[in-house]
Amino acid sequence: MPHSTRTAKGVLGGLAGLVGLSVVAGVLVTATVTPAIAVTGATASNAIGLFEALPSNLEVDRPMEPTTIYYYTADGVPVQLASFYDQNRVPVTYDGVAQVMYDAILSSEDKNFYKHGGVDLLGTTKALIDNLRGTSTRGGSSISQQYVKNVLLQECERGVSLQDEERTEKLEQCWLEASASVGPKGIQRKLQEMRFALQIEKEYSKNDILLGYLNLANFGGTTYGIEAAAQRYFSVSAANLSISQAAILAGMVQNPNSYRIDQPTGSMYDSETDSWYNSEEDGYAETLTRRNYVLERLLIDGKISQEQYDASYAEPITPVLSSPPSGCGDAGRNAYFCQYVKTTLENDPAFGATEEERRDNLLRGGLDIYTSLSPSIQQAGIDVMDNSFAASIEGMDFGAAGVTIEASTGRILGMVQNTVFSEEEALATTPGYSSLVYAADYDHGGSIGFPVGSTYKLFTLLDWLEKGKSLNERLDGKNRRFTKMSCDGTPVPFTSDVANAGRVGGYNGTPMQFTAESLNSGYFAMAEKLNLCDINRVADRMGVHLGNMSKVTDENVPFNVLGDKAIAPLEMASAYATVANKGITCTPRAIDRVIGPDGTDIPVPPPSCTQTISPEVAATAAYALEGVMNGGTGGSSRTGDGVPLIGKTGTHNDEQTMMITSSTYATTAVWVGQANGFLDLWDFDSYGNNLLNLRHELTPAMQRAANDIYGGDSFPGPAQKLLVRPMVDLPDVVGMSQADAVKRLEDAGFEVEVTDPYASDIAAGVIALQSPGPGQVYGGSTVYISPSSGKGATVPNVAGEKPADAVAKLQAAGFSSVSLGTCSPGSGGPDGSVTSSNPPAGTMTAKSTPIVLNYKKQTC
Repeated sequence: MPHSTRTAKGVLGGLAGLVGLSVVAGVLVTATVTPAIAVTGATASNAIGLFEALPSNLEVDRPMEPTTIYYYTADGVPVQLASFYDQNRVPVTYDGVAQVMYDAILSSEDKNFYKHGGVDLLGTTKALIDNLRGTSTRGGSSISQQYVKNVLLQECERGVSLQDEERTEKLEQCWLEASASVGPKGIQRKLQEMRFALQIEKEYSKNDILLGYLNLANFGGTTYGIEAAAQRYFSVSAANLSISQAAILAGMVQNPNSYRIDQPTGSMYDSETDSWYNSEEDGYAETLTRRNYVLERLLIDGKISQEQYDASYAEPITPVLSSPPSGCGDAGRNAYFCQYVKTTLENDPAFGATEEERRDNLLRGGLDIYTSLSPSIQQAGIDVMDNSFAASIEGMDFGAAGVTIEASTGRILGMVQNTVFSEEEALATTPGYSSLVYAADYDHGGSIGFPVGSTYKLFTLLDWLEKGKSLNERLDGKNRRFTKMSCDGTPVPFTSDVANAGRVGGYNGTPMQFTAESLNSGYFAMAEKLNLCDINRVADRMGVHLGNMSKVTDENVPFNVLGDKAIAPLEMASAYATVANKGITCTPRAIDRVIGPDGTDIPVPPPSCTQTISPEVAATAAYALEGVMNGGTGGSSRTGDGVPLIGKTGTHNDEQTMMITSSTYATTAVWVGQANGFLDLWDFDSYGNNLLNLRHELTPAMQRAANDIYGGDSFPGPAQKLLVRPMVDLPDVVGMSQADAVKRLEDAGFEVEVTDPYASDIAAGVIALQSPGPGQVYGGSTVYISPSSGKGATVPNVAGEKPADAVAKLQAAGFSSVSLGTCSPGSGGPDGSVTSSNPPAGTMTAKSTPIVLNYKKQTC
C-alpha cells in the first residue's frame, strides 16, 4: 500500500537535489543542471538565476470537471439527467481506485515515487542532457512533476475561451508548451516542474499527489481522469480494474491519443502509407506492446506474480466502450426539460456575469445542478405523448408540448414534447426531430412561441374586473362589426368580421357566460368598453412576453383580444398560476439547488414572486374560469378526481390549440398545432384522434398527476361587488327616428328589439313607445321600442256632451267607427249625456278602432 506521508530521507533528498533555496541546494543544483545549461552556452550563475526567478508557489487550481444535472425521485434520491463537459472527468477518492492501478502507474512511470522528495534528480538531469543533444525524447519526470505539468496544462487550457475561433490551435499550443523538451524552453519547463514539484511535496501527501495525478491525467480525446477512463474504455469503475486493464491505462498516459482504444479504425497515422493503424484489426498492436511493458515492470517490481503476469499477458485488448453522457440528448424523453435547464445556465446572469463565464461554468465548472422536475408528473405526460401523439405527421410540421408548474413558486414540474430531441445538423430538417423547446421562449430553448388563442382572454377578463366591472353586466355580444376599439384614447381600426366557434351568432349576455363559452363576440363587446393597451399591459405586468422575447405591449391591435400573439405555453401557464395563487405571479424556474465542486452550496436566485393583481380580482376571475371547466368549453379536460379546477380553452384559426387548467397548487398548459406555418388541424389525425382533441388527453393526465401529489383546495369566493348587476340610466327615445333610437340605446349598452308599428298620430317611423321607460334599469337590459304607424289618433274627451255631438266630434277626429253603447237611466235630459268612451279618452289608437260611447238619459 502506498504511504500517506513521506520519509524524512525522501524529503531531504529532494530538497538537497532540487531547489536553490540555500547555498547548499544552490551548489547541488548548479552541479546538476550546469552540464545541461552549458550545452546551450549559458553560465552556471545564469542557470541558478533562472531557477531562482521561477515562482516559488504553485496555485493548484481544481481541474475542469463536468457539470451534471439531476432530478429527485419521490423518495428524495437524486437521478442523473445529463452531463456537460469540455473534459469528461469523474474525480474519485483514493479508495475509489484499484491498488493495481496505483502499482501500474508507479512501476511504469516513477518506481521511486515514495522515496524521492518530488524529483528524480538523476533521471531528470539525464533527460535534460539527452534532449538537448537530441539523442532522446524521454521525459525523466517524476509523478509529482507530471502532476505539475498537467496542472499547468489545465491552466493554459482553461485560459482558452470556449468561443474562441482559434480554440483548436490554441489548445494545441498549450500542449506543445507543456510538453517542450528540447532547447532553452525545455530547460525552462523542467526547472519549473522541479520547483513546483518541490513546493507541492511540502503541502500535500504522496497519496494526494498520486491521486491528483490520476484524476487530472488525459486518457485520450475528452476522457480525463482514471474514473472516466475506466468507464469509457472498459465500462467499469476505477475501483474494479483488472491487472490488464490497469496496465493498458497506465501505458496510455505516455501518449494518450496514440494509445487510446476507442478508435476501431486506428489511433496512429502513418504519413508514408497515408493510413491509420493501432486498430481493432491489428488488435491495437501498439497499445498492446505498451501494456505488456507495464506488465513486465509490475512483475519486476514484485507487484504481480508470474501467474498473474502470464494470464494478463495472454489477454487480448478487448474494449468494452461506454459513451459518457454528454448533453441533453442523453436525457431521453426528459431532454426538453434538460434543454430548458441548460439554456438557463447559459443565459441567466445568476450563473455568471458574462456569456463566456456561464459557458465555462457549464462545461468546466464541476457543478451539480438539482432541478424541480417531478418524475411522476413527467412520466404521466410522457405516457400520453408516446401513446397518443405522433412524433411527425405527413403533410405538416406537427408539434405538441405540455408543461406543469407549481403555482406558488413557479417551479417547473413537468415538460414534455412529441418530437425526438436532437441537435445534430443532419436531423435538423428530419420530421419528428427537433432541438427547439416548444413549451418555452427563445432564451430557454430557441422556440418563438405560438398564437395562444382564447387563453389570452384572461387579460381582458382581469382588466374588466380591475376596472370594477361586474361579471353579470349584460352586454350586446352578438356577432357584429366592432368599431369602438381604442388604445389610450386613439381609435384602433377594426374592419374585420368576428367569427365564433361553431358559427354561433352571439347573444346578449354577461362576461360570466362569455368566459364559460369562450364567445369571441362577447369578449369584443367587453373590449369595446376597455382600453386595448391596458389589456396588454395586464399581461405585461404579469411577466408575459412574446416567444421571441419582445414585449406584448409593442403592438396593440384588436385581434390581440383573441390571442393572435405568439407566446410560449410556459408563459401562459404562469399567468393562470397567478390567478390560482391569489394574484401572485412567480417567475417559472427549473433549478432548486447548485453545489460546487468543493461540495458547498452556490446561491441560486430565490423564487421571484410579485403581487401583480389583487386577491379579490384573482378570486373573481377564478370564479369565472371555474365555469369553463363546469359546463363550459373545458369540460373535456376535467380530471375526474374531485379537485377543483379553473381553466381556459384556446384555438387560433383552427391552426393552433391550447388548454390550460389549474388547481390551487399546480397549473398545466398544453399546446398542439403546426410548429411552423399554418394548416387546418381539422384535416389531420394522430393515432385516429383529430389534432384539435389531443389537448384534452394530455392536459388532464399531467394535471391529475399533479393533483395526486398536491391535492387542491376550493378557490376563494368572488368579490360580491364584482357580481352585482349594475343599474344604469335608460335614455328616453320616444319621438326619435327608429335608427337614431336604436343607436342611442346600443351606444348606452342596451340590447334593442323593435316591435310592430304602434298606432300613433305622430309621423310614421318615429318611435312612439318604449318599454321599459326612461330611468334607472339594469345595465344591458333589452329595450323594446315601437315606431309610429302614422295612422293613429288620440281619443278626445267627450264626457258630458250629447251623444250626437260626441259622435260628430269623434268622427271629426278621424275615427270611422263610432257607436252608442250602454244607456243608464237617470239625469241627462231628454237628449242624454255621454258618461265615458271605450277606449277611454286620451288613448292613442288606430283611427279604425271602434269607439263605443256610454251615456245616461232620463228615459232609456
